[in-house]
Amino acid sequence: MEDLTYIFSRVEDKKRDYAQYDFSNQQDSALKTFFDLAQEFESLGDLCLVCVTVPKTFFGLDTKLFMVDNKREVPVLVCTSKEGYQGSPEKLPPASIELRNEAFADKNSFFTPIFGKTVPKDAGATTKKQELLGMLEVSPGNKLSESEKFYFQKFANRIGYAIYNRILKQRNVEHLKFIESLVADIEHNVIVPNMAFRLFLRRLEAKIRKNFEIERVLQEKCSELAKQGSVDHVWQERIMAELQEVNRGLEDEYANIERHNRNISLFVESLFRRSHFKEGRFVPQKRLCKFKEEIIDPQLERFKESFHLRGIDIDVHLGGVPDESLVAVADVGLISQVYANLFSNALKYTREVTDGEGRSRKFISFGQEVLKDYFGPGKDGIKFNVFNTGPHIPPDERERIFEEGYRGGEAGGVPGTGHGLSFVKRAVEMHDGVVGYEPTPVGNNFYFILAK
Repeated sequence: MEDLTYIFSRVEDKKRDYAQYDFSNQQDSALKTFFDLAQEFESLGDLCLVCVTVPKTFFGLDTKLFMVDNKREVPVLVCTSKEGYQGSPEKLPPASIELRNEAFADKNSFFTPIFGKTVPKDAGATTKKQELLGMLEVSPGNKLSESEKFYFQKFANRIGYAIYNRILKQRNVEHLKFIESLVADIEHNVIVPNMAFRLFLRRLEAKIRKNFEIERVLQEKCSELAKQGSVDHVWQERIMAELQEVNRGLEDEYANIERHNRNISLFVESLFRRSHFKEGRFVPQKRLCKFKEEIIDPQLERFKESFHLRGIDIDVHLGGVPDESLVAVADVGLISQVYANLFSNALKYTREVTDGEGRSRKFISFGQEVLKDYFGPGKDGIKFNVFNTGPHIPPDERERIFEEGYRGGEAGGVPGTGHGLSFVKRAVEMHDGVVGYEPTPVGNNFYFILAK
């Protein structure tokens, strides 16, 4: 939100609310004590103890804290001011109390609900709904005034926020532990076997080379026997033709498998590095590289057939495609994925246009250009472009196309997640670069700029 005017208005609202509450000094002190201790103690058990001991210490009232076990969807008694903390909710028996969304009195006790926030299931929602976390029982409750009942409802609200944040923290810790375990599994069950797969490819390549050697020897021997009249010439040609066809087919299939494996290995070993998960961000392994030869050409080769099938030309005559590739410092794996995402977008969104010569056509292009002093005096930048023909992105969407999950109105029924361009942005920014979009006379240019 980050709206200063709105935050000021909310502060004023709270200022008026607390003036109307007119809590006593003792009640204010109890709230402050709860706030301080809720931050001091780390475990959920200690927090629960704070929840029941503050009312006992300040007001001499016994309290019981009930929480909902979400797996069984039942309330359980987790803490009392007399017996202390009883244990984790999932390990305790159900309690015979009624869960309500409003406060109520029952016999000699006053019950008030404890709410926490929950993340909305609808990704498009902008607000968070309240979730019933449990109930707070205050005893004796039959002697509480209406203002005291109102106070304990507000006290329960503070308990709810504290418990919600503690549960969220525990879930995040468990999530991180799972990710760490998952990364170890990826290394053990994906990356290492993939390295072994490359070894198998090398062995297959050696056997294919051996097949060609056998073909050459057989060709020589058959030629000698044919000259001596010891072998049927027609039979020889048929067998040699079949052998040559098998060998050429093996060679082609090997090339396809090896190229596919090379791309998959590049992305797997770049995107699933342990350092990414340990740091919580992409950690580039930068080195000097020739962009066109090492990054662009391999990714273009991946998409070339798909472009052809959709009638999309690859135009290299628009300028900005140098004969000699520019050299820049980059993480080859991450920037290769950047190009893969940009080419993938171009494949999905390229449309037919009428070019400057009056021809109807669909095409993409790519290029590089040096931007003098872009990053400061003596610090040139290199602008890498990927262009496709088609209608321009509307002006009100251009600032959002690199946001995670955002898909513009032109996406229509085209499959996608809105993740591709946000990845491009994150990967480029990890290289201290910038990304951008610009409309051109017949289409759209997506670009990123890195230091030369």
